[in-house]
Amino acid sequence: MSGGGASQTLRAAVEQVRRRVPRLDARLLIQHLLGITHAQYLANPERTLTAEQVEAFMSLVLRRERGEPVAYLLGEKDFYSRTFRVTPDVLIPRPDTELIVTLALKRLKALAWPKVLDLGTGSGAIAVTLACEHPEASVTAVDVSPAALAVARSNAESLGGKVSFVESDWFAALAGERYDVIVANPPYVAARDPHLLQDGLPFEPDLALTDGADGLSCIRRIIDSAPTFLVAEGVLLIEHGHDQAVAVRELLAAGSYANISTWQDLSGIDRVTGACLAKVDTAKIAD
Repeated sequence: MSGGGASQTLRAAVEQVRRRVPRLDARLLIQHLLGITHAQYLANPERTLTAEQVEAFMSLVLRRERGEPVAYLLGEKDFYSRTFRVTPDVLIPRPDTELIVTLALKRLKALAWPKVLDLGTGSGAIAVTLACEHPEASVTAVDVSPAALAVARSNAESLGGKVSFVESDWFAALAGERYDVIVANPPYVAARDPHLLQDGLPFEPDLALTDGADGLSCIRRIIDSAPTFLVAEGVLLIEHGHDQAVAVRELLAAGSYANISTWQDLSGIDRVTGACLAKVDTAKIAD
């Protein structure tokens, strides 16, 4: 056994690791391990842990200490007020990505029975959220990874989002389809970017983080191909890196797009750029 005996309390176990991992992380890990809520944790800090529980907790702490993201240790992550299952097969949903959902929903409200496509769905966070928030929409989600699609399907089932899932390399398996709104959170980190070695990213799937090139290759493919799959006045929304907004706008401007705009996330960072397929004033995405 590691980290103490059977008489160790909940409070003592968390206190013991305070110099190894953040206190919040320790609390979340032990709550997950014991299957208790924060309120239950606060109500009974002197609860006695078994030797097996202490050992399991210390194992989780060690993994966190080595940089493994809390979301993978817990097997879940909150996104847009819902809890999504996550595994190392999918990118962990970020709060920044909620912006693309908000923008898509603003556009969907103006449409009757819209068709939506989520490219590179991963955990399904965007697609499932859109399906839950706007049940009238017909939502399709694609990913090239069968393992990611399995996670996304489980999230759709557990959260009640009606989504069609397709294994596809971007648009490859969607011939003949047309959508009112296309959303994408593609791999946009450039190869050898030092951020790939930080903040738990080494534990997340490379396929979902980096294109292995300049960070714009997947975005270029999406922008080049999307017009074939958008209805007239259809909208394309792309999440991108903090320093890519200008490049994405230039790529859109070089194609058959109009009403090109960039929106900032809660940190004031350029995060989503979008455009309409046709030059029609009524096709503006959001005020």
